[in-house]
Amino acid sequence: MIPKTKIRLGDLLVQQGIITDDQLMQTLAEQKQSGRKLGHVLVEQGFVTESQLLSFLSQHLNVPLIDISQYNVSAAAVSKLPEVQARRHRAIVLDDKGDHLLVGMSDPADLAAVDVLSGLLHKPIKVAVVSDSQLLQAYDNFYRRTDDIASFAQELAEEYQDGTEFDFDVGIGGEQDTAVARLLQSIFEDALQTKASDIHIEPDENQLRIRMRVDGVLQENVIKEKNVSSALVLRLKLMSGLDISEKRLPQDGRTSMRIKGHAIDVRVSTMPIQNGESVVMRLLDQSAGLLTLDQTGMPASLLRRFRSLLKRPHGMILVTGPTGSGKTTTLYGALSELNQPSTKIITVEDPVEYRLPRINQVQTNNKIGLTFASVLRTTLRQDPDIIMVGEMRDQETAEIGLRGALTGHLVLSTLHTNDAVSSAVRLLDMGAPGYLVASSLRAIVAQRLVRKICENCKESHQLGSEELLWLANLDANLAGINFKRGKGCSNCSKTGYKGRLGVFELLEMTESMMTALKSNNTAMFAEVALNSPGFVPLAKVALTYAKMGITSVDEVLKLIEMVADERSVNNAEEQAVPLETELAEVSGITVEKSVMTPLPNKQDPTNSPSSSEFSFELEPLAKPSGDFDGTL
Repeated sequence: MIPKTKIRLGDLLVQQGIITDDQLMQTLAEQKQSGRKLGHVLVEQGFVTESQLLSFLSQHLNVPLIDISQYNVSAAAVSKLPEVQARRHRAIVLDDKGDHLLVGMSDPADLAAVDVLSGLLHKPIKVAVVSDSQLLQAYDNFYRRTDDIASFAQELAEEYQDGTEFDFDVGIGGEQDTAVARLLQSIFEDALQTKASDIHIEPDENQLRIRMRVDGVLQENVIKEKNVSSALVLRLKLMSGLDISEKRLPQDGRTSMRIKGHAIDVRVSTMPIQNGESVVMRLLDQSAGLLTLDQTGMPASLLRRFRSLLKRPHGMILVTGPTGSGKTTTLYGALSELNQPSTKIITVEDPVEYRLPRINQVQTNNKIGLTFASVLRTTLRQDPDIIMVGEMRDQETAEIGLRGALTGHLVLSTLHTNDAVSSAVRLLDMGAPGYLVASSLRAIVAQRLVRKICENCKESHQLGSEELLWLANLDANLAGINFKRGKGCSNCSKTGYKGRLGVFELLEMTESMMTALKSNNTAMFAEVALNSPGFVPLAKVALTYAKMGITSVDEVLKLIEMVADERSVNNAEEQAVPLETELAEVSGITVEKSVMTPLPNKQDPTNSPSSSEFSFELEPLAKPSGDFDGTL
């Protein structure tokens, strides 16, 4: 039980020899200036570790020390304490024990906070000490804005009469506008809290779906008040400078906002669908800053090779991968290192993601003819040292970029391809001459993002026969490896994953590859590239991470696009079903099984089974019953 007397934490720590008198005086001086709790300042100053402080509080106050990440926190219990009060008093209700509530606090010695919590919860409480960092994470995990979103949506729906459309003249600045603003604020706060990269607003026939992409996977929240969607779309169009009267055509816009101290850049895309207009918003937290190349997750050996390529005065370097694979992050990380007063850098983008000082960034606009190709021509006359092209979209852009790389410029760009090997082939398919690709292209980086297993609920995973069959194509020696997966916990919202990791492959051009490209021999190029020294395919890199217990086998299989097939892997070992049998099953008819009959070999009258030459004829199918005549 916590003693009902004032506890001087600093004096107790000195008495126990955990800190010195000088350290205490230094900490008290810092605390007086900052106004923060003494324990937080002690940890920040490095005089004690957080675990030391928590263990001391637990022993001295005779209260349990709880690891929130390992505790089965009750979401219903958490909701008993409003988020504002929880954050104010650094507390969270962990569980309802019936006769009392178990409350975790980062500072259980704060008797005033304990008394306030007892009054707010209207039930006896027992206190436990918890980590402050885990407490903050728990707030983000449990205090989602789903209830607020539903409440504000209902409030907005009540402003309508018999499902009438949102009144623009009355709504803006009026009660409806206030309700819409609160609803959108809650949506954006929830997205920021969960670190979502995209928000999807999708009107359905009888409801409104709000989906957020977290770690590459959509999480859905359904609102039954479907009629509020028009108000949301109207408000978003106004914010992003779109035409509010146009509902028949897709539109693209952009807006910025500040949410909880974060400067958020929002790219808005609208599209007419059957039940209204769908809106997708790509979120970019400008306050988070740019990631450096060291922070992208590139292995040290690959990073050294990539940096060496960036130091070359000319040539083209491509970064490839599907949408959302982190290509732009890698390119901006490279530009940040190349950005020097002595270097002229021009970028051509659609849209400009980050604003970088000293770099001339051009936003394309196809409506006025400001295309990638037209801007790139002008860019070459601006005396640049380095050019970054947002994407190689067509033959003209590709050829201009390649010629720029050939005439003394370092050109960085992206392509939407599956891997590094197919990227060079893609340039040829776009119509770029083989000699030009061979002369200009220096290297290709292909990348993906895979989800990392949550460290708090990681457990061993025994591979099944299907998984072993697929992975055997990458590595035949998988015996004895302890693969991991996430069980799902409160820290990862029951998904088993927390965060993402970049997976990279780097292909540097060699003389043999250039020769193959010059002759447009794509088969030879692929063979040479896959067998080139130092090249490790994406799938093998991902499998290595799985062996290390960083990601799961499921993520590896998704990366190599094998999981999507609904058929069992065992089907690969079984005899394929004949096409005529499948067609008959679809048509609801019965046919006799086809029989493959060996014909006598003219050169082997004995028709010996050991003969290597056989001919076959297909016996005719039985005529189907009914009126079906075999015509599809």
